[in-house]
Amino acid sequence: MSLKRQLTTQAMPTEPFGGTLERSSVAMQLLERIKSALIRGELKPGDYLPSESELTQALGIGKSSVREAIKMLQAIGIVEVRRGQGTMIRREPGDPIVDPMAFGMILARGMTRDVLDFRRMFEPAYTLQAMNNASAEDHQRIRRAIDDMETAIANGEQTARHDVAFHRAVLHATHNPMTIRVGETLLQLIEAALETSMQTLPDVALKDHKAIYQAFREGDSEGVQAAIEVSSKSWETNLTYVDEEG
Repeated sequence: MSLKRQLTTQAMPTEPFGGTLERSSVAMQLLERIKSALIRGELKPGDYLPSESELTQALGIGKSSVREAIKMLQAIGIVEVRRGQGTMIRREPGDPIVDPMAFGMILARGMTRDVLDFRRMFEPAYTLQAMNNASAEDHQRIRRAIDDMETAIANGEQTARHDVAFHRAVLHATHNPMTIRVGETLLQLIEAALETSMQTLPDVALKDHKAIYQAFREGDSEGVQAAIEVSSKSWETNLTYVDEEG
């Protein structure tokens, strides 16, 4: 089945739409169809979408709706518009202008306990994944993050940036785009808490990082999890979000 046919087999509204809400609805239907084609493997990274004119004619919708859907896909880093060539599904996710996952997690973070529970579950998992996938360069970055934190603490210049650098170095050592994306969002959620931790308990944070990395370097899965558990007891009391109900 051709790509154009894959995207146009389901019925789409053919009557003209006169308002922004209706146009947005059509654009969202096209967006959902492209997403479904990606999930089913009918549309793959590197494929080009049908042209704007082809989509407009085949679906019986206005150019504005097609353009809106393409802009949405661009904003979340799914497609790349190549001048003179067309709109291509990216081979790897791009840096999104708007990251719906980040906003979703921020809005749905709920009570402080939810953030703590999620980090307690996720951090050991991605750290073990990184331990198995880390390259020599990854180990260098992790060690450098620890050294930079130690220097900053000695000079009284430590900030959340030094704490985040360690976690980001470990996170990126997973070499898994999905893990990295979720992890980067989590780091955004807890950055304020890490700042508090770095100002009140910097030596504890440094000690915890060194313990995590020692087990990480030795390939000691149980040691990594134990070190993270010890670390969690210091940072879990430093989240600055206010619990809210309703």
